[in-house]
Amino acid sequence: MQAFTTENRMAPTVILEPAGGCLCDQPVHIAVRGLAPEQSITLRSTLRDEKGALLRAHARYRADAHGELDLARAPALGGSFVGIEPMGLLWAMEPERPLWRLIKRDVQTPFVVELEVLDGHEPDGGRLLARAVHERHFMAAGVRRVPVREGRVRATLFLPPGTGPFPGIIDLFGVGGGLLEYRASLLAGKGFAVMALAYYNYDDLPKDMDVIHLEYFEEAVTYLLRHPQVKGPGVGVLGISKGGELGVAMASFLKTITAAVIINGSIANVGGTLRYKDETVLPLGMNTKRVKRTKDGLKDIVDALNNPLEGPDQKSLIPVERSDTTFLFLVGQDDHNWKSEFYANEISKRLQAHGKEKPQIICYPETGHYIEPPYFPLCKASLHTLVGGPVIWGGEPRAHAMAQVDAWQQLQTFFHNHLDGEKKTIPAKL
Repeated sequence: MQAFTTENRMAPTVILEPAGGCLCDQPVHIAVRGLAPEQSITLRSTLRDEKGALLRAHARYRADAHGELDLARAPALGGSFVGIEPMGLLWAMEPERPLWRLIKRDVQTPFVVELEVLDGHEPDGGRLLARAVHERHFMAAGVRRVPVREGRVRATLFLPPGTGPFPGIIDLFGVGGGLLEYRASLLAGKGFAVMALAYYNYDDLPKDMDVIHLEYFEEAVTYLLRHPQVKGPGVGVLGISKGGELGVAMASFLKTITAAVIINGSIANVGGTLRYKDETVLPLGMNTKRVKRTKDGLKDIVDALNNPLEGPDQKSLIPVERSDTTFLFLVGQDDHNWKSEFYANEISKRLQAHGKEKPQIICYPETGHYIEPPYFPLCKASLHTLVGGPVIWGGEPRAHAMAQVDAWQQLQTFFHNHLDGEKKTIPAKL
């Protein structure tokens, strides 16, 4: 990718590696050449999403004695982050719109990040010295996107290059509904056949979650296992938030779920009634009096839900003790949506009490609810569909960013180990 400047040929230039852009879960190496020795500059990054919302970050730097700046070696002196943070200009981005969460809706197009080099340490006042554009893609070369409208199932299947068969994964998101494909499309580039599955508020699916029938998810699993490019005998499920809770339910009721990665999920059914054949799991109760307010006036709902282990709320418990699935729980210890760490530990206790395999639980300090693929900026607060207003999600930007990088590797390794038998290892947790 060619950076361009308005100066002469000795003018500063932004150097990006890889030059032609990269996948959204991959780091980009950023450097600037042609500066004056020890020149003070500001780097600014901007991204406009598909709904027109602008996200920005900036950091102040000083060039070395040769007039060069390498973000892998030079510390940021202030701005959106400090210290040596080679990807800080991406993960530290904040939306100009309040209560905005960055989501990729069309995975066939990249996010486009504009990088600017400004003279001096004023992010909005310095003279523009150089500019470059960096594309962050969601589909690796050869990945195929296949819309699925089979029976009741509304989904998109992403297939890796080649004929397979590949290990299959069902990918589920939370109460926002609709069909989100960005995680599934990225995972397909790692050798998995991944079905991004909608379950409400999409196409002709129900508009609410008053009653969720697990037979719908069973139908999706059946479709996936019958696909000629999907390796059986079982599939994996990856879910976050409500999707994580549904992943626990699938693993508990369906016998075809071999491995499950649950990101900040729940042991209890929340929001509506869950049904499978002649069984019903009632929704967990809540008490709005336990909702707190932050100094900014936003809702903190972490204590709002009742304890599912007590009294009539035990009827909301998902019977996870029935499951023979191998679990990995990824937990943000600063999750303010609900008590993810408590839920994961209770699931572990119940499985072990019934002679089942102890699940792997990885806890990330200072990490919030929305653990996304690497380098997505932290969503601090946004609208909660069930609450009907804005809530805080928790997390500190740098710690959350580091957790996302590690969690992404952990879940890939876990699925490879338990779905296709290729034992792999990754470095110790960051």
